[in-house]
Amino acid sequence: MEFSSHSRVWVYQSDRKLSPAEALQIQVQLDNFTTGWTAHNNQLKAKAEIRYNRFLILIVDESQAGASGCSIDKSVNFMKQLEQQFGINLFDRFNLAYRDGEEVLSVPRQQFEELLKQGKINTETIVFNNLAQNVTELQTKWEVPFKDSWHIQLFRDLVVG
Repeated sequence: MEFSSHSRVWVYQSDRKLSPAEALQIQVQLDNFTTGWTAHNNQLKAKAEIRYNRFLILIVDESQAGASGCSIDKSVNFMKQLEQQFGINLFDRFNLAYRDGEEVLSVPRQQFEELLKQGKINTETIVFNNLAQNVTELQTKWEVPFKDSWHIQLFRDLVVG
């Protein structure tokens, strides 16, 4: 299935790395969900993927049918079920993800601030902008250096050097 670059995107970040077995189980459930996902009885052209065993990404190409408030509620409820089933938190906006070499880690806001003060996270550290709205932003503005992300606005005063 081809998806438009304008397709809507929702990025959910787990507060911990999923095991390969969990990621496989979750992917099956995501596939089942997107296959049956509708808005006002119209099938949505949707898919889901897991990246880095940490990010659950829903994508809807609205060229055929748009995601409605009800359909978005369905996806949120589905994500809450996954949270309970797998003992993860997908809705903590202050759990911040960043790259440490090849590894993707996430920490609570206070710990992120400490890492900044210690210089372990700096302006070049790759961070994840889970506010990406569409496929284009997911490709170009999701994994970005700290200095090019929204994080710099919030944490500028803590950057070392």
